[in-house]
Amino acid sequence: MDANELLAWARGPGFDIALTIFVAGMLLRLFEVMALGKKPDLSAARGSGAQGGMRTLVARTLPRKSVFDKEPLRIINGYVLHIGFFIVLFLYEPHIALFDRALGISWPGLPSGLIDAIGAITILSLIAALVFRLNNTVMRFLTTKGDWLAWAVTLLPVLTGYMAYNHLLLPYTLMLALHLLSVELLMVVAPFTKLTHMFSFATARWYQGYQAGRRGVES
Repeated sequence: MDANELLAWARGPGFDIALTIFVAGMLLRLFEVMALGKKPDLSAARGSGAQGGMRTLVARTLPRKSVFDKEPLRIINGYVLHIGFFIVLFLYEPHIALFDRALGISWPGLPSGLIDAIGAITILSLIAALVFRLNNTVMRFLTTKGDWLAWAVTLLPVLTGYMAYNHLLLPYTLMLALHLLSVELLMVVAPFTKLTHMFSFATARWYQGYQAGRRGVES
């Protein structure tokens, strides 16, 4: 299979397979969470669950001062990593065109040169996250093989996309094919690793805050 055939496969059957696994896997994880169920709360409400959910959703998005004061660089790097990945994924015009073809929706993008710079910053941020983890004894001890896998499959799409855009290392067609395959690898792996937090973090924080708010306590 030459580079053109590999690219065609990645754009067609490869993407369809990865999307099917991604959607089915995420739905399965959601079903598993919902199937756990919970005992009905028969106590009288002492506060607003909705307000508590919103308060916790906002509060947990911001760093705790005690943690930030100890590790400001690691916390800031985490925001850079997530925001950079979000911008590259959703505001690069070829990516928007893909969403348009798949979902029928589109939105304005950012200039390619700016996306390229943000991509480079995101790559450096991912590498910095690895360094922070390796240099922290507790974090390194708690890191599992799944964490290493999640880090790798997050880095690869950004790295290969940056290299394809700048025509680095390999011919453009082959590098673009590898970029698409790395994206599809991320899609396949995501439902079965901690990358599920891309969807679950908001619902988990809302639920915790809702329960606390209903009971009239801070979460």
